[in-house]
Formats: sequence, structure tokens, C-alpha cells
Amino acid sequence: MRKALIVQGGWQGHEPVQVSEVFARVLRAEGFDVTISDTLDSLLDLEALKQLHLLVPAWTMGTISKEQSGNASLAVASGVGLAGCHGGMCDSFRQDTNWQFMTGGQWVAHPGNNGTPYRVNIRSSSNPITEGIADFEVKSEQYYVHVDPAVEVLASTLFPNPAAIGFHSSNPLCAVPVVWTKRWGHGRVFYNSLGHHADVFDASEPIELMRRGFLWAAAGKDRAMQLGLKLDDFQPQP
Repeated sequence: MRKALIVQGGWQGHEPVQVSEVFARVLRAEGFDVTISDTLDSLLDLEALKQLHLLVPAWTMGTISKEQSGNASLAVASGVGLAGCHGGMCDSFRQDTNWQFMTGGQWVAHPGNNGTPYRVNIRSSSNPITEGIADFEVKSEQYYVHVDPAVEVLASTLFPNPAAIGFHSSNPLCAVPVVWTKRWGHGRVFYNSLGHHADVFDASEPIELMRRGFLWAAAGKDRAMQLGLKLDDFQPQP
């Protein structure tokens, strides 16, 4: 049975417990053996991490040790999938640049705060993660993120938003990524900036994107195992 570890904690405003419960239900329905941990010390056992198919961070504005972050990086590089949402993955550890390098982006602002209406535009309708999903409207925090140019953007949103005029609004209209994928060593990384509160996933599109993203990321572990891929194929990050 495929194993998934959800690590929850940090700022409680993002409802890490409730979001983790939503994700655990989705993963269990897909046949995963799911463990939910409320301590970053669960990242200290590298060999246990490498046995996972999927690591799901749900931790906002925390502090992570070099060993914890390094073990997560090595586990993903070995083939373990990494998938998460909102600040739980891309505003987890603001001082840890290696985490940001691995995840592919970092939150910097949400003009208008929670309750801002905006549109999510699907950028790649042929990708299995977004196939059959049309553009949709949400009312939540609209994340402005700084993003690794190597990511594959699957959905985006437009800034500036007329509903949230701020200092940034004097800039030209631009598309900011909402959903993306990238690779980290042999591992697959999936991110969705939706998910300020657990109720965002009451809508069909956000939760279906997460479900497909989980499965896509976890499939990278199966590929690594089948091909016998090793960490030795890469030099460790400094």
C-alpha cells in the first residue's frame, strides 16, 4: 500500500488540522495509508521518509531545522512526491531558501485579503491534472507568488485585481501562477495556491485539482522504483 505523510502545523489561521483532514480523506479514498503528524520531527527519519509515496506539507510560517529541511529534500529527490497548497507549502518556512527552491515558489502578498473574488484560468487543458476542468471563480485569498521559472504552470490568475486596488495596481496586467508542477531530483512536485481555509475545497475544481496532483506526484515514486533510480544520479544540494 502506498504511504502518505501529512505534516500539519504552524499558523492556525490556515486551518492546518481541517485541511489535513480533507486531504487525508481524499488520499484514503485513493488507497493510501495516511499518517498525519503535528511535528516537524517526523522529518528527522530519512529512511522512513524515503519509504513514502507522498509527502504533504500543511505548515505555514514555521521554522524548520537544516536537518529536517535537508531530509525532506533528499526524500523528494529520491522519488517521493511532494504536494500541497496555499501557505501550507509555499509559505511554510520563509527563511529556508532550499525549501523554496524545492517547492518552486514563495508567497509574497494577497492583495484584498480573504474574500477577494477572482478567476482561476486553466493554462493547460491537455495535462492530466487539468484535463476537462474549465476556468472557475473563487472568493478567497488571491496569492501573489514569486515563482521558479522552471515550473510548468497549469493554472494562473490575473493581477492587478479591480477588487483589490493597492500599490501593485500601477503595474501592467500579468498572469500569476496558481497551479504548477516541477521536478526535484527524481521526485515530482505539485502546488496549488488555493486553500486559505478548508472550505475552499468544498468546491469541485479545487479539490479535484488536489486529488489529481496527489496522484501525479505519487506516481513519480513508482517510476523511480521501477527504473531503479538512485540519489547518486545527482550531487547533493549545498
